[in-house]
Order: sequence, then C-alpha cells, then structure tokens
Amino acid sequence: MTVPTLSAARHFVPDTLVMFRRCARRTLRSTDTLVISLTMPILMMLLFTYVFGGAIEVGGSYLNYVVPGIMLLCTGFGASITATSVCTDMTRGSMDRFRTLPMFRQALSAGHLSEGLVRTMAAIAIAVGVAVTLGYRPGSGPLGWLGAAALIALFVVAITAIAVALGMAASNPEAAGGLTYAITFIPYVSSAFVPTRTMPGWLRGIADRQPATPVVDTVRALLDGTAADRAPAAVLWCLAIAAVGFACAAVSFRRLSYR
Repeated sequence: MTVPTLSAARHFVPDTLVMFRRCARRTLRSTDTLVISLTMPILMMLLFTYVFGGAIEVGGSYLNYVVPGIMLLCTGFGASITATSVCTDMTRGSMDRFRTLPMFRQALSAGHLSEGLVRTMAAIAIAVGVAVTLGYRPGSGPLGWLGAAALIALFVVAITAIAVALGMAASNPEAAGGLTYAITFIPYVSSAFVPTRTMPGWLRGIADRQPATPVVDTVRALLDGTAADRAPAAVLWCLAIAAVGFACAAVSFRRLSYR
C-alpha cells in the first residue's frame, strides 16, 4: 500500500477545492436533481404543517415545532445525492483517470463531502427562509441560531461521510441512492415531527435512543431559547457517526484506488 507523502499532503486543500468545484458544477448542471433537493423539504414542510399539523398537539405552533425536523430531512435528501455522485465516480472511470494525475488521492472524497455540506446547508437555509415567510418565529437570539447552525453542520458532515462510504460500497449509482433511503427515513422515527411521548412504548424506546432525536431536540431548544439538555448526547452522536463514516470511506477508498 502506498502511503501519501508529506509533499502530496500539502496539496490536499487546493486539490480538494478543485474537486469541490467539479462536484458543484455537476450538481448545477443536473437541474432536475438540484430542484428536487431544494424543493422537496419545502413541500414536506407544507404537507406536515397544513395537512397533518392541525391534528398534532405539540403545545404551541406546529410550524415552530416541525422546522428543526425539516432541517434533518434536508440532510437525508442531500446524502442520497452525494452517495449517487460518489458511486458514479467510482464505477464509470473517473477513479482511473484521477489515479493518473499528480493529486492527493483523498481529495476526491473530500470534495464530495464539502460539496454535499454546502449544498445541504443551502437547502436548509432556503427551507428556513420559506418557514419564516409562513410565520416561523423562534424565540432565540443570534447565539442560539449560531449554535443550532453549528450542530446542524456537524450532523450534515457526519451523515454526508456515511453517504460517501455508501457510495463507494455500492455496485451502481441506483443502488447507492437506495442504500441512503434508511438515512432519509431516520427523522420520521424521532421527535422531528411528533413528540415521542405520543408513540407506543416499544417505538418510543427506539425513537428516544436513536441519533436524530437528541439532535433535533437540541436544535429546537437552541432556536426556542430553552435549555438544551440533550446537547452533549447530540454532539457525541454526530462525532460517532462521523468517525464511522470517515473510517468506512477511507477503507473503501483505499481498496478501490490501490487495487
């Protein structure tokens, strides 16, 4: 196995920026994918707010309750696009081309990760902007918004790292998109859209102990200006998921790029 030299490592940042621009151009050229990724969270927010929201009692405005859940939903949609894009590079000859270039090998996966982060955060910002026009009025100040944005960004990095690993493991782009379906499903079995106390006992036990619940509870508390008691658990979950994602992606990338 070849170990990257210190000289090659110095090119990590500029090479990653090149790969980021490449991934961003691919996304911008895929208009249908971009439109779906940006509008689907908004449509889901409208669905839950105006169709289901009237039947769900959360002790206040349902729009204020559901917006943090929509943020996590954006992460799942973004992960699917990233996984598909990574698998496309791995299965359609791009990896063979990059192996012939004098570039830092891990810059390719880092480029996909950074592009996925920017794209998903942009989708979240657009969804929150639409929510504000609909009457979303959280009670937090700038520090609360900053803390919520930092936690969401950490969660996006963690989930996107998993998506990169899944994209490398999938046999084709269609399978990569299917593998990330579970990521999109996770927020539904959490406190993102309904309080977990309304769930059956066996399901509540699962919902309270899976990663999306402490993350969405913490984001909601930060934006509402209340005590974020579950913040340590949320950060630990994000770090653990990121560590697993980065480790699996590194192993898969090494196997694919050095074979």
